[in-house]
Amino acid sequence: MHLKLLAAAAAFIVFAGPSLAQEDEKPQGWSGEGSVSAGVTTGNTETTDLGIGVDMSRETGKWTFGVEALADYGEISGAESKNRWYLGGTADRQINDRLFGFVRGSYEQDEFSGFDSRTFIGGGLGYEILIGDKQSWSVRGGPGLKIDEIAEIITTDATGATVITPASTEESFSFVAGSEYVYAFNDNVKLSNDTNVLYAETSTQISNSLALTASLSDALSARISFDVRHDTEPPAGFEDTDTATRFSLVYGF
Repeated sequence: MHLKLLAAAAAFIVFAGPSLAQEDEKPQGWSGEGSVSAGVTTGNTETTDLGIGVDMSRETGKWTFGVEALADYGEISGAESKNRWYLGGTADRQINDRLFGFVRGSYEQDEFSGFDSRTFIGGGLGYEILIGDKQSWSVRGGPGLKIDEIAEIITTDATGATVITPASTEESFSFVAGSEYVYAFNDNVKLSNDTNVLYAETSTQISNSLALTASLSDALSARISFDVRHDTEPPAGFEDTDTATRFSLVYGF
């Protein structure tokens, strides 16, 4: 029931939200980017990584609606080592030149994190610290509800006996905070750094993405990025930090 409600809320954010804008404020079309990243290593260990993503937004008067979708897959010597996908939606409402309110919903599945799924819905206020062609920086934060579906975990104890930790659901009040910074070296090269923190009593997720993007043509760009994802309380037997270095081709639209 909770997931159905959250899914409905996320759908409302993305698709029904534009109707909240005034009729005399003509909406703009969707714009954004799609990306493909890949990496292959051969030798003593063979690794294959593939990632695809879409990040787009639409402005309607004082409203800005955003959608982000990501999928990552990886193999090590033929065995699956990564299988994650993420879907998020946001709705921002400008209050004045720099202050804005927002609503955010997200859903994530990651087979190698110990969680069947992780869902969040919440909102709050944001502020644009820097506005300009050279630099832009905005921050946001607010409360929400976080739902973690923890997978069944099978381990062994010191005697070699099998220990089964049953699947469970954890719901907790949470707080989300984010920072988005962009620095343009020139018209063709820019540096971006995005940080997100999702705090909850049960566990806190922290992620950071540092990327350098260079234009190859009017629509096509090359990007190298370094991503870090940290969980303060992962399920037993799972690492608390994941990192990824990506080389991507990005198509803007």
